[in-house]
Amino acid sequence: MAITNLESLRTHLQWAIELEHATLAPYLSALYSIKEGTNIESAEVIKSVFLEEMLHMALAANILNAVGGSPKFDYEGFIPTFPTPLPHGDGSFVVNLGKFSAEGIKSFLNIERPAETDAEPLDENYHSIGQFYSAITEGLKSCCKALGEDVVFSGDPSWQLTAETTYYGGAGHLIGVTDLASALAAMEEIVEQGEGMDHASIFDGDKNMFHPEREEVGHYFRFQEILEGRSYQAGDTPTSGPTGERFNVDWQAVHNMRINPDINDYSSDSVAYEKMEALAQGYSDMLRMMERAFAGEPKLFGETVGTMFELRHLILDLMELPSGDGATTVGPYFAYRPPAHGHDSWIEIRENGPYAVHGDIPLVRKKRVTSDRGEALTWATIETLPADEGYVLCRCGQSKTKPFCDGTHDHIDFDGEGPADFAPISETQEILEGDGIRVKVDNSYCVHAKYCFNKSSGIRKLIPESADANAKSQIIAMVDRCPSGTFVYELPLDSEMTEVEEELRREVAAISEDECSKTAGPLWVTGGVPIMKPDGTFLETRNRVTLCRCGQSKNKPFCDGTHTKVKFKE
Repeated sequence: MAITNLESLRTHLQWAIELEHATLAPYLSALYSIKEGTNIESAEVIKSVFLEEMLHMALAANILNAVGGSPKFDYEGFIPTFPTPLPHGDGSFVVNLGKFSAEGIKSFLNIERPAETDAEPLDENYHSIGQFYSAITEGLKSCCKALGEDVVFSGDPSWQLTAETTYYGGAGHLIGVTDLASALAAMEEIVEQGEGMDHASIFDGDKNMFHPEREEVGHYFRFQEILEGRSYQAGDTPTSGPTGERFNVDWQAVHNMRINPDINDYSSDSVAYEKMEALAQGYSDMLRMMERAFAGEPKLFGETVGTMFELRHLILDLMELPSGDGATTVGPYFAYRPPAHGHDSWIEIRENGPYAVHGDIPLVRKKRVTSDRGEALTWATIETLPADEGYVLCRCGQSKTKPFCDGTHDHIDFDGEGPADFAPISETQEILEGDGIRVKVDNSYCVHAKYCFNKSSGIRKLIPESADANAKSQIIAMVDRCPSGTFVYELPLDSEMTEVEEELRREVAAISEDECSKTAGPLWVTGGVPIMKPDGTFLETRNRVTLCRCGQSKNKPFCDGTHTKVKFKE
């Protein structure tokens, strides 16, 4: 059945998103089953194809947005259950979730196979992806002819993902779609990267992302390179096959994961179940971020690409975790999970990765104001940083775009691990009893901001004098300026000692160096922002905390003042 109206066109573009997405998990599974340091060339091929499938999904979503639709990623059924046929295809083969193997690569060839020269466009039950995209191309032209381009392309142009609004990182181009010509260009990009520029050429018009001196070939031909153990080079054709440099393909240098891992094979209290559930939740959360990227927050798309690769830590854990049968490992598990909590804004600590800030939490820079003798007096906000409703902040200390993450953690093998657990702070505080005031202290959170003392006095010196109202006021002022919550105080209210603290504004502040310290500081988080650990559980919610961003605290994720020793700079 031909695509002849806008409703049908939008439906098929959503199907295109589902189709491109259905390839991601199999490609990721094969990629991360390869043991580190082996099959370098094969891993490069799979990673490049994976990134381009992300691009294709984005281009399909751009077209859908342009024709007045709404790309959807957050719903039951969007993540396929493996084994699965390609969505809306003819079911002539199924795709498994498995390790890097010759059988797996042959399956990928089935996914990417070019359409025959005379193959008819098919809007469903297609034999090749090219047939499906030909049907959408014809549908775009048909709707424009019947309704006019102004009617068809009614979407908000500001919702388009382009190279100017969004970091992508792979080969190919993010094309903003505003009319038929740009929509057809986006369709051409998708088909050429998969099949090659035409039926006579293997090349897709891009440069190889790992070897930019080489012309890149279509996905189908890249997977052929792996089976042949040899690269294509200039002058090669579909008939000649690859005649370039040979490379080693070791099918044994892989983690022997179970095919099509199923969480129901494990007890709910097992490590395997816990890690599979965490991956399913993280992946579903990433898709929710993806949906927001196509609903007016295009900068989030680059973050979702980074998140996808950051999930590899969980995937690798599952690749190495014995399944219990004596022969295989567990392998990754992708399944839909609804939001795990009801918070409208929170900070997510990614495993060995950055801080992802979700929701409407302002981002500013602050610095200490000091006396001419170097005494800390107060805080000053010096800049409000532009930030969408969701941004990612550096945790490793090495980003060149601080306070934002630029992915450097991925290249330096950043170790973000800290203590396995944190007791409630009420159980670890030292008590300083004064007269009409009680100060509670936990120095493990101290960031050395130096508001707790000055040249003439300090909190501990003032406690014995706290019967005096002036001394008590000084203690309160010092505690109130402590960014980390190392110090808090209690006052008598209705004859009962009660913790008193001003309710602070929800905010993340990057502490900049000041005239005295010459050292940048931590991220100061105020207002009781929930902070989620990599395992999906939450830290104790507090009115103010300071998070390490030099990457070297021994108390991660919290700052322990190490930034002063290493002279951390922005």
